[in-house]
Amino acid sequence: MTAYRRVGVPVPGGELAVGVWGTGTRVVLAVHGVTSSHRAWQLVAERLPEDTMLVAPDLRGRGDSGALPGPYGMARHADDCVAALDALGCADAVVAGHSMGGFVTLVLADRHPERVRRLVLVDGGPPLPLPPGDTPEARLAAVIGPAADRLTMRFRDRDAYRAYWRAHPAFADWTPAIESYVDHDLTGEEGCLRSKVSADAVGDDSIDIYTGDALAGAWSRLRHEALFLRAEYGLLGAPPALYPDPAPIAARMPVRTIGDTNHYTILLAARGAAAVAETL
Repeated sequence: MTAYRRVGVPVPGGELAVGVWGTGTRVVLAVHGVTSSHRAWQLVAERLPEDTMLVAPDLRGRGDSGALPGPYGMARHADDCVAALDALGCADAVVAGHSMGGFVTLVLADRHPERVRRLVLVDGGPPLPLPPGDTPEARLAAVIGPAADRLTMRFRDRDAYRAYWRAHPAFADWTPAIESYVDHDLTGEEGCLRSKVSADAVGDDSIDIYTGDALAGAWSRLRHEALFLRAEYGLLGAPPALYPDPAPIAARMPVRTIGDTNHYTILLAARGAAAVAETL
């Protein structure tokens, strides 16, 4: 599947940017992670059959939805995603979420059960223990690692931003898909470029994930068919995995570990993308 277009969807506070691959009648709603964008789903979309349309929003506070104001949180993102389905005339969808997107999809299924055919959780969704740290900033850094640093950094040009990402230990194998993903995140004027991601959105969403009621309630009330795809390695491209012990998840749903993938390359490299697309 290669056909790609962008649409703008009215939501409270402005317009949600949504990437759409394909024109088929079978719909996949794909939700990205905490500092990510819809471009994370490009390789998966290209591997789906022609009868499938993949709908991937830039969540509020990220990508080309970066200027959308709060409040943020899993419930707000879930409702924004449903607005994208409404705008495209989609009655329901297979709903997939990567990383924080997995948490959003659980809450979406809880708040809008009739819109969800089944769930595919990609290295995110099941509750995580409170991360170490004495402050919210320290806990955030413990969870997302170097990705947190870039939200306050400035870059002289596009090549400097790519070089920053190339040094990330999870991206040892640089690909055109990763480069496209990185380029989409960049905004500002030459000499003072920055990530499109809102630090306020990331902070508020992280608090909601660990202490909010929406996710905890959605997990306890889960009633849709669901499958968990687990990356073998973690956010820094090495052990431990983000979910080191899959047994508690397996008590709730089937778990598949995708070997030789990390938290990012489970979407952004061919091996992981193929496995996700096959599951979808």
